[in-house]
Amino acid sequence: MTRIALVGMGKMGRTLDTLAAERGLEVVARLDAGDEISKDSLGGAQVAIDFTTPAAAVANIEAALRAGCPIVVGTTGWYQHLPVVIRTVGDVDGALLWAPNFSLGMQLFERLMEEAGRLAAKVKGLDAHMVETHHTAKKDAPSGTALSLARGVEKGLGRKLPITSVRVGSVPGTHELILDGAFEQVRLVHEARDRRVFAEGALVAAEWLVGRKGVFTMKDLMSS
Repeated sequence: MTRIALVGMGKMGRTLDTLAAERGLEVVARLDAGDEISKDSLGGAQVAIDFTTPAAAVANIEAALRAGCPIVVGTTGWYQHLPVVIRTVGDVDGALLWAPNFSLGMQLFERLMEEAGRLAAKVKGLDAHMVETHHTAKKDAPSGTALSLARGVEKGLGRKLPITSVRVGSVPGTHELILDGAFEQVRLVHEARDRRVFAEGALVAAEWLVGRKGVFTMKDLMSS
């Protein structure tokens, strides 16, 4: 039974807590804003999962790593600090898996988007735009997922992909690529219907990370 520490007990933390029990995983620590992250407070966890805020994420990651605990990070909006965090992983010989989106279906969608960008570049006069929609409590805009998807599309498209961000209600997450021509339109959509899809993927990632060393993303998990 994998022992897990949850860092951040908001909506995602509570969803992870419930789903972990259903999957037969043991949650040995539940840490929230302001709680110290240390070997003692982690309660013997084999891996931690962070869903907090961009302002707290880097300190949480480094504290878990220095306590000898691998960490899965679902928080977005902190990626400008990724080089520093990667150095810390190397310094402590630790393990980190970060991703803007843990939906397993999103990993498939990302590959489809990359191919769509490549094919769209061959069609004269085709315009491209992305629209991403999330709940009103979402801190970053565009979302980390949208930025990651856009980079994949742009590789093939050969130009910048505009992104429109919508924050409304309690939408877990919708990402849409619009390819618009003079007389037709193609739309590719990934719609998360429940935040459990992100929790499920994060728990899969946590189990996968135990025993590994280095820095990983969901692409590494899906390729293993």
